[in-house]
Amino acid sequence: MAVSLATKPDADRPRRGRRKTAQEGTEAVPAKLPWRTRLRRDKSLILMTVPAVVLLLVFNYAPLFGLITAFQYYDPLVGVMHSSWAGIDQFQMLFQDSMFWAAMRNTLYLSLVQLVLFFPIPILLALLLNTVIKERLRNFIQSVVYLPHFFSWVLTITIFQQMIGGAGLLNQFLRQHDMGTWDFMTNPHTFALLTTSQAVWKEAGWGIIVFLAALAAIDNNLYEASAVDGAGRWRRMWHITLPGLRGVIVLMLVLRLGNALSVGFEQFLIQRNAVGHSAADVLDTFSFYYGLATNNYSYGAAAGLFKSVISLLMILAANKLAHVFGEDGLYRK
Repeated sequence: MAVSLATKPDADRPRRGRRKTAQEGTEAVPAKLPWRTRLRRDKSLILMTVPAVVLLLVFNYAPLFGLITAFQYYDPLVGVMHSSWAGIDQFQMLFQDSMFWAAMRNTLYLSLVQLVLFFPIPILLALLLNTVIKERLRNFIQSVVYLPHFFSWVLTITIFQQMIGGAGLLNQFLRQHDMGTWDFMTNPHTFALLTTSQAVWKEAGWGIIVFLAALAAIDNNLYEASAVDGAGRWRRMWHITLPGLRGVIVLMLVLRLGNALSVGFEQFLIQRNAVGHSAADVLDTFSFYYGLATNNYSYGAAAGLFKSVISLLMILAANKLAHVFGEDGLYRK
């Protein structure tokens, strides 16, 4: 009559690897595979990352050993191991140098201008391209827009010189119509706008790739449902597109703030003589001219280390702010 536990149907037995949930039924708990099994499973993917890891170690982590020269009176003839120790003397001289603080102000000012004027443009371009219906036309526009990314800064500045320089097309047109000339390339007061426009022309098209990928991940059913409910194009963009891009925008903003002190080296180095050091000197060019160019390697290393520490603090602060607003940032909280 009675059914023993040994003969109880399997459906009524608690199963291994499953746990009760708050709702009815059970939920499977995936078993964690041993690391050797995961290593064999992902062997091909790991091998694909080996070249990138090697490059990262060689060009990003191995040079960190040279930071010790910031605390030395480094002499290249005797090397790092035999150079005399300076402690924090290089940093004390750095903080008392008015040229360093002028370069710091220029760096922050140029970063702010580029953040305000340059950062929104890839987002706007991605939104515009996303509204283009014909795929062939969209691909053509995208290719043309991000083609300048592959140009060097020398070529980019040369093109701007030919267009708006002293003997450029703009001034030739102004001379022909007796309207005077305007040399935009050598005016230190408009140097921030000049460098920002160069960065926009060169890099904005490349930046839209990330935002186009984020737009592709948004479910089209949301647009269709909102269109059925009578939502127009602007309302769909405000309530669907922009919220879908919010996480990527925050991530790119965090990365941008972390790289704020590295506004560019080659771009400013090429144009420094044209506008003067008071307008074009940033932390990177300061480290080059007052460190490497004068053989004062320890002084340049101290300036570079200071910039790196401040950049790290800025990216951590920006990431913390992203967590406050409920976004993941660089990593989940």
